[in-house]
Amino acid sequence: MTKKVAYGGVFLALALVASYLETLIPIHLGIPGVKLGLANGVIMVLLYVADVKETYAISLARILLAGFMFGNLMMILYSLAGGMLSLTLMVILKKIGGFSSVGVSVAGGVAHNIGQLLVAALVLETGKMFFYLPVLLVSGTFAGVLIGILSGEIVKRIPKNG
Repeated sequence: MTKKVAYGGVFLALALVASYLETLIPIHLGIPGVKLGLANGVIMVLLYVADVKETYAISLARILLAGFMFGNLMMILYSLAGGMLSLTLMVILKKIGGFSSVGVSVAGGVAHNIGQLLVAALVLETGKMFFYLPVLLVSGTFAGVLIGILSGEIVKRIPKNG
């Protein structure tokens, strides 16, 4: 049990550091809100090395802590919607099987953007937000491929003996 808590703390710390790094090195593509999602890479690794409950708990803790430390209440709301929708879809696809880590990550990246877009449409009370969907589908796919490759390589290198 102690070992499990320690590993959870390490993964949470890694996810928070990745969140912080992303605030320091924003990717400016002329498109607001587009980010690589480095912290989601940590969650992807967790998805393959930890159980689902731990992965959800660390993801939720990361979203809340990063929001309070580096963002605001709206950031937490958007991140919760995107992060939980993304993780839920990734858990389902991993359980179904037949998807590589890249495929699971791409689906997660796209779902994350859709979750955030849904919240934006509700908050702003307009469906016009969905005109932004094609841009978010492309950026989510691109980020998902990069994060999927990176996290897949990390998972291969993690010892399987506990």
